[in-house]
Amino acid sequence: MPLRLQLDPAGTVKEFAEISGRLVRGSELLRSVKDQEVEIGTTPKKEVFRIDKTVLYRYDAVAAPTINTPVLVVYGLVGRYTMADLQEDRSLVRNLLAQGIDLYAVDWGNPTRADRWLTIDDYVDDYLASCVEHICEAHGIDQVTLLGICEGGVFTTCYAALHPDRVRNLIVTITPIDFHADQADGRADHGFINLWTRSLDKEDVDRLIEANGNLPGELMSFVFSSMTPLATLTKYNLGMLDVMDDEKKLMNFLRMEKWLQDRPHHPGEAAKQWLGDLYQDNKLVKNQFVLSGRKVELPNITMPVLNIYAENDHIIPPQTSRALGDHVGTDDYTEIGLPGGHVGVFVSGKSQGVVGKGITDWLRERS
Repeated sequence: MPLRLQLDPAGTVKEFAEISGRLVRGSELLRSVKDQEVEIGTTPKKEVFRIDKTVLYRYDAVAAPTINTPVLVVYGLVGRYTMADLQEDRSLVRNLLAQGIDLYAVDWGNPTRADRWLTIDDYVDDYLASCVEHICEAHGIDQVTLLGICEGGVFTTCYAALHPDRVRNLIVTITPIDFHADQADGRADHGFINLWTRSLDKEDVDRLIEANGNLPGELMSFVFSSMTPLATLTKYNLGMLDVMDDEKKLMNFLRMEKWLQDRPHHPGEAAKQWLGDLYQDNKLVKNQFVLSGRKVELPNITMPVLNIYAENDHIIPPQTSRALGDHVGTDDYTEIGLPGGHVGVFVSGKSQGVVGKGITDWLRERS
């Protein structure tokens, strides 16, 4: 019997009318939105310290303190710390403040060609160290808790290994430690940056930096977009169609796009270390990564460690993060694996009640 295609003209017309109506409403809503209304990182805070382009902020308290030791949030150089405070109802910063944590954050600023010779040594042993010293002096204490995110987690891990006497607790989220562990992960859709970087020769990296002075933020945006090509190609048509007639969803979409487009340049020499010493040569997990003339030895991390990773992270594959537990020198090591991807740890609705509370409960047990 031949196959007959059943058509529903009335249903098709109705569906077309609904889509057309959503497009009209969405267009009107989109035209009414002004750039200044798409705000991110809005939690009230004050600048308390500055060194060169690096700024240390202290967030205004909103609850009675429950944790004795201040927490310093450290993001990396490939994105903005505002990811942890993207919107009011999905903000790790607000969640931690509501739990009574005294919270600080470091902003590395906007590196330019003038910062071409800055190294990870400078960021860890100068800028980050200076922020820690300021917090300790302001509170009359000897130690802080570090909360590192992505590349910032590498910075805090290095600092904790080099200055264990200054770190009360170490918390890292979506942080690569073993940069080659993706090879054992066995997932073709994970670890594209790892594969791309290992495919480059040292001379390729040198030429890239020499030509630009820095690792361009636009290039890294392109690399990240290339990791999810279908989502990148469809987000401004199919993706936007799903949210454009809902003001709350549209504003969330625009906030994320604003964060994605504000990707700073990565200082040249620091980028060489990031791509060469870490992604290519995997020196951190081998205890061969040298900063300020000293090896970063992970067994020196003897303070309590909390490692939070995303189970479906295509940028930082889970195994590259979980490797930390095999190399630190503490017996007080805890992991929290969250469903979802890299950014979802901070912005997904499911993670909002888990990450902040998980961090706070873990800290209270060690307060």
